[in-house]
Amino acid sequence: MTQKKIRSIWELKSLREKLVNDPSQKIPFISISSGTCGQVRGSISIIQAFRKYIKKNKLNEKVRLKITGCHGFCEVEPNVIIYPEGIFYQKVKPTDAPEIIEETILNKKIIERLVFTDPQNGKKFPYETDIPFFKKQERLLTLNNRFLDPCNIEDYILSGGYRALCKVLADYSPEELITEIKNSKLRGRGGAGFPTGFKWSFCRKAQGEPKYIICNADEGDPGAYMDRSLLEGNPHSVIEGMVIGAYAIGATEGFIYVRNEYPLAVENASIAIEQAKKYGFLGNDIFGCGFNFKIKIVRGAGAFVCGEETALIYSVEGKKGTPRQRPPFPAQKGLWGKPTNINNVETWANIPLIINNGDKWYSKIGTNKSKGTKIFSLVGKINNTGLIEVPMGITLREIIYDIGGGIRDGKRFKAVQTGGPSGGCIPEKMLDLQIDYESLLQAGSIMGSGGMIVMDEKTCMVDIAKYFLKFLQDESCGKCLSCREGIDRMIEIMTAITDGYAKEDDIELLMELAQMTKNASMCGLGQTSPNPLLSTLRYFKDEYIAHIRYKKCPAGVCKALIKYYIDPENCKGCTACVKPCPQNAITGEKQKPHKIDQTKCIKCGICYDICKFNGVKIE
Repeated sequence: MTQKKIRSIWELKSLREKLVNDPSQKIPFISISSGTCGQVRGSISIIQAFRKYIKKNKLNEKVRLKITGCHGFCEVEPNVIIYPEGIFYQKVKPTDAPEIIEETILNKKIIERLVFTDPQNGKKFPYETDIPFFKKQERLLTLNNRFLDPCNIEDYILSGGYRALCKVLADYSPEELITEIKNSKLRGRGGAGFPTGFKWSFCRKAQGEPKYIICNADEGDPGAYMDRSLLEGNPHSVIEGMVIGAYAIGATEGFIYVRNEYPLAVENASIAIEQAKKYGFLGNDIFGCGFNFKIKIVRGAGAFVCGEETALIYSVEGKKGTPRQRPPFPAQKGLWGKPTNINNVETWANIPLIINNGDKWYSKIGTNKSKGTKIFSLVGKINNTGLIEVPMGITLREIIYDIGGGIRDGKRFKAVQTGGPSGGCIPEKMLDLQIDYESLLQAGSIMGSGGMIVMDEKTCMVDIAKYFLKFLQDESCGKCLSCREGIDRMIEIMTAITDGYAKEDDIELLMELAQMTKNASMCGLGQTSPNPLLSTLRYFKDEYIAHIRYKKCPAGVCKALIKYYIDPENCKGCTACVKPCPQNAITGEKQKPHKIDQTKCIKCGICYDICKFNGVKIE
């Protein structure tokens, strides 16, 4: 039945049964993580090594390969998982391929040097399900990534794919479908958390034809890659969600708006769309019920502001991506002036899960007002970086220490920034904060699309707030005076603070500017731009005082306020710091304490980083 149009639920069921009963499904397989992060770390050469060894030794009936998207644990890429046992090997090299096949696949032995070793306690975890990084996660959207070749639609069908679409077209009216999504209490995962079912309802009831739907994959937050990984690893889940949403709203055309910096996501989504057409899940007369729907991919140019839905709409239309005043909202007047529904990648991927399992099942996950799971990219000064999926209501402490494995190099946790550049910084004293929309908002941050950047004691909170303001300054469209001039003026004052010539009165002025920018800006970029500043002033005001009053940067980051010097008690005279110094500012004889010429030092920090004896100090 390959590449034959499936015209009924019975044909889909028949194909799934055929795939389940295929003898090849009984053969052990090696799942190779090959999303963007895996490929950057060498997964392509690992795949080639496995294929070469299997072909050379005629082992096609003994083992098969599954080339998948990201498994989530990016810190230990490239990784492979051997099924059916679920043996997890980390940081695999091409030279490991023959040994994995011979020892693990054929002789059923675990290779100890390749299993995950906890950096905290040295304990080894051979099996994926036992690894602490995975144990407290609740993987609903990302679980199947390890089993799916994103370029093979039959893998998705085997996992239950497109069953939800069959169910909807056979058993639901559009109104009943919207009620189901309302009852699930799914909220948009793009950041604002608006109830998805109500958004669909508004668009369906809006006057005007045709109606459109858009998948917002314009993921611009620094350190965030949730949407990218979903599109790379399981694009059919997003497509199926969009087709179901189109049926509910009455749309006949949809667009996936994805940034051009995501070539693998674009490639895999494009292949998935073509496969869905061939099998009859997209196109005309889907399942023979008279429902027509098609999807196109639109590549964005990487402008952060195009994550805002009205700017995104202009970009799809071929215009400059700048926000416009609302109302009218896109559900009333969107793409080409017609009713348009926009949800992000993660929201669309949730739809098949809700249909297959029911609204009551979904609404039991999470907190009273924030249902389901949320995918975060956990990055920064943390041992276990990666993509995590957790139930709403989990605490920051559980994420940072139980899943993330604690702070690198034994340093102390200082803060975590959630919600991207427009989010806030949450301090150590709030580690037991529940992660949901309301709790983050009360803490001075936002959920955002799911970026989570962890900072340690060596992070200057004044400098980090300035960094995010500069990012937003670069990405602002400049349309609003309040945003354009407000951010510029805040950066001027922040620069004065980090350079040591600000006054204490400047803190009050900063807060006034922040509130003005927040209240007077037209779109979400300007309205949330002061969040990093306001949250750091709220929780780390002492650092601002230290910079202004004492001309000191407690974290030793702001160059104008620090000095590198060599402690004669610790310096061994090894000369390791002499040659790397770009200014030749370090002098001294071998095996005798050295000195730094302060008139030459540019405070690059190379000497501090390279010294193994704690001889270089920051004052």
